[in-house]
Amino acid sequence: MIDFALLERLLDLLHRSDAQTIEIRRWTTTIRVSKGPLTNSGTPVTYQVAAPPHPAAPAAAAHAAAPAAEGAAPAVAPTNLVEIKSPMVGTFYAQPEPGAAPYVRVGSRVDPGKTLCIIEAMKIMNPLDSEVAGVIREVLVEDAQPVEFGQVLFRVDPHG
Repeated sequence: MIDFALLERLLDLLHRSDAQTIEIRRWTTTIRVSKGPLTNSGTPVTYQVAAPPHPAAPAAAAHAAAPAAEGAAPAVAPTNLVEIKSPMVGTFYAQPEPGAAPYVRVGSRVDPGKTLCIIEAMKIMNPLDSEVAGVIREVLVEDAQPVEFGQVLFRVDPHG
C-alpha cells in the first residue's frame, strides 16, 4: 500500500533541497523520488529508516533494484537470461572452503539442485542451489562479499 503522506513529504523535501534524488529504504522496499531521469552525475540522498516491512511494496515509487557500485550505471540483464537472487542477507562464498575451486564459474553448466554458492547468515552456512538448468553467463558477486535479500547473484542462460 502506498503511503501518500510519506510520498508527499519526500516530494516536498526534494523540491526544497538541492538534491536530484532522494531514496528511502525500509527493509526490502526502496522508494526513490527524483527531479529528473536518474543519471550517474548525481548521488542520491539516502535515509535509512528502521521500521517493520509493509505487507505490500509501493508499486509506483518503489524500485527493488540491487545496489550498484557507486558511480556505475545499474546493469541491465538481457531478456533471455534468468536471474538467480539471494534469498537472504548474508555473506556470499563462491567455494566450499578457502583455497577450493568455486562451485560455478562463468561458462559452467548447471542443473536444478546444483549448488551455486554458500550464503552465510548468523554463522549458518546456507547452500544456494540452482532452480534452472543452463549455463552461467554472469557471476555478479565476489567471494566473501556481503549480499542483500533479492540481490542478483548469477545470470543463467537457460538455452545455453
